[in-house]
Amino acid sequence: MSAAAGVAGAIVTLTANPSFDRTVALPGPLERGAVVRVEAMTSQAGGKGVNISRAAVAAGLPTIAVLPARPDDPFVHELEVAGIDCRPSRPAGDIRVNLTLTEPDGTTTKLNGPGAAVATEHLDDLAAALVSSAAGGAWTVLAGSLPPGASSDYYADLVARLRGVSRVAVDTSEGPLAALVDRLPGAAPDLLKPNAEELASVTGGDAAQLETDPALTAKAARTLVDRGVGAVLATLGARGAVLVDAHGAWHAPAPPTVVVSTVGAGDCTLFGYLLAEQRRLDPPDRLALAVAYGSAAAGLPGTTIPGPDDLHPERVVVQQL
Repeated sequence: MSAAAGVAGAIVTLTANPSFDRTVALPGPLERGAVVRVEAMTSQAGGKGVNISRAAVAAGLPTIAVLPARPDDPFVHELEVAGIDCRPSRPAGDIRVNLTLTEPDGTTTKLNGPGAAVATEHLDDLAAALVSSAAGGAWTVLAGSLPPGASSDYYADLVARLRGVSRVAVDTSEGPLAALVDRLPGAAPDLLKPNAEELASVTGGDAAQLETDPALTAKAARTLVDRGVGAVLATLGARGAVLVDAHGAWHAPAPPTVVVSTVGAGDCTLFGYLLAEQRRLDPPDRLALAVAYGSAAAGLPGTTIPGPDDLHPERVVVQQL
């Protein structure tokens, strides 16, 4: 098998704007202007796609992580040590740093770096690495922000290129999400995972209302399914998630969880759905496993990815809408 070949049944992830994720645990509420002695600080190679690949390794699924980095970068080495098949492409510069501040009550503040500005040749190399790695894979996940210099249409273009190669899931926001929705059904992914704010931004709804009203969330998500999206998995924070596909709509509230850090919870929710789909579970059970993964992640510190022993899908109650 060549270095660029795909892996049968793999979950292939693209992290176009990877980051070293540094998490600072505060001893109390954040006080602006104060000097604070932190309780703990961690650093991990991260990004939304990377988080999904970590979850796949923990669940025993094959995965490939595609990202812009030098092959000898410590970022790549960390992923390889973690058991992730990493496919780096030519980077435009150093990997950015994202800083997360967590308070004891679960409040999370994120300070995200912009990333290195890319040129067309960097994006072309990244796309080529992704398409070749996706061959034979079960799912390809386009996740997170795009680096400075990338067109907002980049994900929409990739969805079109990946048709016939792999099923595609997309988890992004702002310009890339708007561009994708503008190009429906031509750029319709098999799965779209917005949160309430992201869903509202492309359907004209009110994010606060969607967050509290699963039926309204389902109605908004239905407009995207009607335009060609295979399924919409809308995350609602502590209120769980809503799943809408061509056959129905379901809501699963999050089970009682002591929230430690919400960083990566949405990524784990998406992975839980993909894992359930790999197991050929029906839509309600896919939603249950997705919410179980997201809740487990929220109960763990920093960007800790839950493993099978952390999950309790039996505590998730799914309701048809």
